[in-house]
Order: sequence, then C-alpha cells, then structure tokens
Amino acid sequence: MGIDPEICRRHCAALMLESMAEEVEFTQKPRHPKQDDGVPMIDPNIGFTSDVIREPQRFVGRHQILRDCITAIHSPMGLLAVYGRRGVGKSSLMRQIQQMALGDVTLVDQAGLSHLLPEYPRRYLTVYYSCDAFIKDGEDLLSRLCNDQDPEDGLLRLVPNDGKEISEFQRSKGVHAGADLKVVNWGVKGIETSKYAKVVPGNTIQTFRNFLNSIVVHQVQQRMNRDGLLVMLDEFDAIQDKAAIGSLIKSLTSQQIKFAVCGVGRDLNAIVEDHASVERLLDEGAIPVAPMPQAEIEQIFARAEELFQHRVTFDHDVVNHIARLSDGYPYLAQLFGRACVHQANERNINNIDNSVLGHVLEEVKSGRAFPTLESAYQRAIGASEDRQILLHLLAEQQEDEQTVIGDDVARVFLKEARKSAAEFNIEYVDQLLPRLIDPKFGPVLNRVEERQGLYEFVNPVFRLYVRLRKI
Repeated sequence: MGIDPEICRRHCAALMLESMAEEVEFTQKPRHPKQDDGVPMIDPNIGFTSDVIREPQRFVGRHQILRDCITAIHSPMGLLAVYGRRGVGKSSLMRQIQQMALGDVTLVDQAGLSHLLPEYPRRYLTVYYSCDAFIKDGEDLLSRLCNDQDPEDGLLRLVPNDGKEISEFQRSKGVHAGADLKVVNWGVKGIETSKYAKVVPGNTIQTFRNFLNSIVVHQVQQRMNRDGLLVMLDEFDAIQDKAAIGSLIKSLTSQQIKFAVCGVGRDLNAIVEDHASVERLLDEGAIPVAPMPQAEIEQIFARAEELFQHRVTFDHDVVNHIARLSDGYPYLAQLFGRACVHQANERNINNIDNSVLGHVLEEVKSGRAFPTLESAYQRAIGASEDRQILLHLLAEQQEDEQTVIGDDVARVFLKEARKSAAEFNIEYVDQLLPRLIDPKFGPVLNRVEERQGLYEFVNPVFRLYVRLRKI
C-alpha cells in the first residue's frame, strides 16, 4: 500500500510549523533571568562599577573640585594636573573633565553649577591616553601618542590622512630648480603648499609637534570649529623617567593646545618632576583629589538606587556602615555595593539590610568577596604566616600626628610593628619586610625617605582591605 503524497506533505508542514512555534517561544523568553518567585534578578553593574566612571549620570559629589575644573577648562592657557591617592576617583574625574571639554555640561547642570559657565564656553577636541610602566621616558610617550589608533581617544584619528604618511617635497615645473625652499613655501607661483602634518623620520618630538599643529589648523580651526585641542594623559606617574616632559609641555602649550595630566601623588612634584617648568601654567589648573566625605560616599548609593529604578533599596544603616568602612574611597564603596546586590539576588530579595551586609563582610574576611584585592593580599604574604601577621600589624597601626600627612595619607613605623610582632613571637621582621616592598609582589609598602623606618601603604584601599581580612 503506497503513501499518499498529500498526507505526507501536510504532515511535514505541521511538523515545520510546530518547530517554528517552539523557536519563536524560545526567542521571546525574557533576557533577564528570573528567580524562583518570578522577581527579575538585578544586574549589579547597572548601579555600581569598579571601572572608571565615564557617564556623568553615575558621577556624584566633588562640587568644589568641579568648580576648579570648570575654571581650568575655560582658562585660555594653562595645564590641568589632577593628583591624589589611589582609589579616590582621579581617572573618573578626568573622564568627566573630558566630557565637559567636549561641550557636554550634563554634570555641571546636575551639580547645580551652570552659573559658573562663561557666556561662550570653550570647547575642545580631546586626546586621551592612559600611560603604563613600559613607557620609559618622554620620547617613548610621544611615540605611543603618535601611533595610537584608538577610534575614540587616539591622536591619529584627528591627524589629516596625508599627515600619516612619509612624503618628500617635490618642486613643480613652475619653480626654478635652484629656488630656495623657504621662498617656495612662502607661495611661489606653481606651488601648492601643504600644511598637513608630516612624519619626520627619526624625530619623534618634531613629528608630534607637526601632528598637533596640523590638528589645530585643519580640525580645530577649520573643520570642527573648536577653541582648542586638549591632550589628556592619565596614569602619568607610571612613566619611568619624566624628566624634561614638563618643559616639553610648557613649550607646546598655547591658546589652542592644552594638556591635562593625572597621577598618584600627594603633591605636584610627585607627578611632574620638572615642576618648575610648568609652575606658571598651574595657577588655575592644580586639582588635588582627596578622599570623599562620608556624605558623598552615601550619595553613591542614592544614585545607584535611581539607576536601579528603585528595584533595589539599601537601608540607611547599611549605607552608613559601608561609608565608614570605605573611609572616603569610592572604589571600595562600589565594590561593597556590587557584592551586596549579588547577595540580595541569591536571597531573592530587593532590600539590602544588615543581614545582607553581614554576610558580605564574612565573605570579605574569608577572602571570597573581592578577588582583585585578595589576589594582591596573597601575592604580598606569600606562604609565610609570620609575614601575614606583620602585614596586619602594619595595616592596623593607629595613626597619630607623626604618621598622618595631610588629610588622608597615613604612614606606618616599622619600630611600632616590631614591638607588636614580638608579642606573636615573630623575631625576624627584617627578613619578612623585603617582599612587602618588592615591586614584583606589589609593592605593598614604599619607604619614606624623610625618616628611617617610616613606610606608607602604596594603595590605601588595600590597607583598608587588610584591616577587614581575617588572618
């Protein structure tokens, strides 16, 4: 008995329709996973981030610093220098400066500082580059800048295409072979002179100058109609040898070219070695960044609740506790916020109370909460229990007027740690210390040359973490 072709065709069509229906049902499932009772899980990154803050909507506080930034940006001449301890939010501030320089005044409006803007605000084209320890000196830095092809922040994206290639000057037939080159460039008949930047083989500094001048002529003044070019150098302190960079910045700074540098340091000398070269340029551009007041740390959580559209809320006691633990460092506050939201998701709740924070603190004590800080902790102590104890003794050393420099920099005395170590039967402190100051393992500590036996924690956030970490 044969198979009816029509029945076979209908059966195949029915199977195909069923398969398509299943596929549509699958693709229409919500992207956000739900917990057991149907409440969507919350992505912690919506409200908190451990990365640099780029969006003005995420940025909170720093009103006085923002006032200084507005003044520095709209000054026709001058150098911006942002400096402070690790973890205080310098790079995030630099990104906000970039947005303001580009003409985005969202943050200014948000902070209620619009009245400080001039009638005709200056607008810039910007170049943004994050330095690293592989940059040996100023020439190495300029080489990096001249070859940076980042589509959003790189220098090369602004250089006219003709300027990126090596080209030889050729005289046209209308000029005598013996004509002086200077006269030719003045516009002798038959010559079409080019003002595009040119690569000068073997001369990085002159190539950089040519690139900047070309950007000013062809992009800033003509095509984009901006007031200037702002070259922003983040992590500036990472450069191994900064000698003469200040002098170069001074020689290049003009009404159309402005520089901004950002780095770790308690004063300008720590990030600009030849500080005297740029001293006059810093009259309105020196911007020290200290830890945030507790009230501003608490604003981070209020802003996070807004970004979460109030699908997540924090009890006031929890926010207050985290603000005190963070000690003014927004990076640590953001880490606590993310960890709390993760824990709330696991518990299938939307309100973060003391029980949630208590669990997070237990995770911190055991080394399971903040993997980056825990990795630094393990690298510092190695396999030595005695070194681990010494690290905790140093981190927990009480500050006094001898160790506190400024408002936020606390230093530690090895002599005090020796006394406490003896109570734990640790006799050979000098054998335990080298790993803590060795760059291969951090370093955790830096020697302070002002006084023998005086050290400071390289990263204050790490010191706070050690205080929370359980031995």
